[in-house]
Amino acid sequence: MSERSVSKQRSGKRWYTLIAPEQFDRTEIGSTFADDPEKVYGRTVEVTLGDITGDQGENNTKLTFKVNDVASDAAYTEFIKHELARDYVRSLVRRGASKVDVAITVLTTDDYRVQLQPVAFTTKKADRSQEKAIRRVMIDLVREAAAERTFDELVDSVIEGRLSSAIYGEAKTIYPLRRVEVQKLTLEARPEEVAAEEEAAVDVDEEDVAVGDEA
Repeated sequence: MSERSVSKQRSGKRWYTLIAPEQFDRTEIGSTFADDPEKVYGRTVEVTLGDITGDQGENNTKLTFKVNDVASDAAYTEFIKHELARDYVRSLVRRGASKVDVAITVLTTDDYRVQLQPVAFTTKKADRSQEKAIRRVMIDLVREAAAERTFDELVDSVIEGRLSSAIYGEAKTIYPLRRVEVQKLTLEARPEEVAAEEEAAVDVDEEDVAVGDEA
């Protein structure tokens, strides 16, 4: 391809600045290149919490954002995932101790469906009943947190370490713990998606009832 052709091909493209949600102070989190703003929708970007706060000690926390609006040369994003770096999680594992984790799916007060994966690291090897009791605490406290918080508030609780501290405080009475983290939080469905799923489920139930009446 000639230089002229390459230049012509690129002439319709432009850079879009990626902007974090208001929850993250509308921080610039990168840029993306496209020849049509419609092609920018749905693109994702992964940054560390340290990139946003300027604190390099928070680089073990990865945040993923997805473009949901484009205006002029800016692409606005929504938060979709929080995850601890795998190397960091592995560094917390100790020989002769237990790693207790669980995945819990919850609905926030503003109807976002979210999956959280807390993990606890014990000082020594816990037995099966103790691990089960720690998981029960995790499940109960995550459900309680979601039942009292909006999506943004739940995310803040995870990122700021308040949820993991609450789990630690209660679970350490079952068995001595070295650390508790929420290793992943993932947005599974937005309110409109949850509503559509519920409506579809109701429609199916009504069809089942109608068939039963006809029989």
